[in-house]
Amino acid sequence: MPKFLIIDGSSMLSTSYYGNLPKSILFAKTDEEKERHYSEILHTSDGKYTNAMFTMLRTLLAVYKKVKPEYVAFTFDMTRDTFRRTQLGADFYKANRKETAQPLKDQFVQMEEFLKAIGCPVFMSPDYEADDYAASLVEKFQGPELQTYVLTKDHDYFQLVSEYTRMWRVVTRDKLEALKDAYGIYGKDAYEALPPNVFEYTPEIVHSEEGVYPEQIPVLLAITGDPGDGIPGCKGVSSAAAPLVEEYRSLDAIYEAIEDCEGVAKKEKELNTFWKESLGIGRSPLKALKTNKEMVYLSEQLATMKRDIVIEESLEDMRLNINMKELKKQLKLYEMNSILAEVEKLNPEK
Repeated sequence: MPKFLIIDGSSMLSTSYYGNLPKSILFAKTDEEKERHYSEILHTSDGKYTNAMFTMLRTLLAVYKKVKPEYVAFTFDMTRDTFRRTQLGADFYKANRKETAQPLKDQFVQMEEFLKAIGCPVFMSPDYEADDYAASLVEKFQGPELQTYVLTKDHDYFQLVSEYTRMWRVVTRDKLEALKDAYGIYGKDAYEALPPNVFEYTPEIVHSEEGVYPEQIPVLLAITGDPGDGIPGCKGVSSAAAPLVEEYRSLDAIYEAIEDCEGVAKKEKELNTFWKESLGIGRSPLKALKTNKEMVYLSEQLATMKRDIVIEESLEDMRLNINMKELKKQLKLYEMNSILAEVEKLNPEK
């Protein structure tokens, strides 16, 4: 069956950047101190930063050798001021994140231009995030005749996992071994077919890890929140979230159960008893859910990936068809001679 690989380019490039920084920057205590060591970051002879690009391209080459997907697409973030801030009014969304370091900013532009130059489809816009494009690509193309994979380290992507779509999550080596031991699902051959440091999530594994199935992940995050993205959720309800979502499946159903009590103390006590005895919820989340209802619903909107972005391209437009001449030109431009040598072995000059 043909494989369609959707790569979270922003996640991969960021991880590549921080994974290949000089210790002088990693251990610097202030931004000013970091900037004083920027010259130590891998760069070309004319000063272009390349540490993130180099690491990402090495990763992509390793992925290609292992997977050889027929179709590929890359998704990137452009800004934090997407519709979640502009339309939903959540100015706090991702406001807890530091400003992107200039060497990484530069490489985002360079990497996006690099991929486009060699013939890879790149999806991004000021209105949506990388994961929104990934979700919309999945929605348009997934099906029984195409095996779709989404490569990322971001747990938000759990919501895209389905019968036809798998999440390839990049994890540490220790985490990978722990997951393999916990689920015991990979024989040696299956594991060898995956990219390095990647674990494959199915709907059943998502359920085992999170307590809910993929389609309920946004509902779960609506209650638990997501500190990494600045999604507030409902404070004090985290431990009760998965049992509630597993039982009721949606926020509407949870709040319908609450509203059926009509604020009557006796009915609310009965509901709390049901939650405790049937769902195993010790500390009642009732008051917190009632108080934070508006924020909980907004949190669900923030956590839900958009699946309806118009994708004009056809699946054939995603076919992996690298312009090898341009690839070699770009690698020479960025002075990545070791990667160029590997590419030459794969595609020697005629």
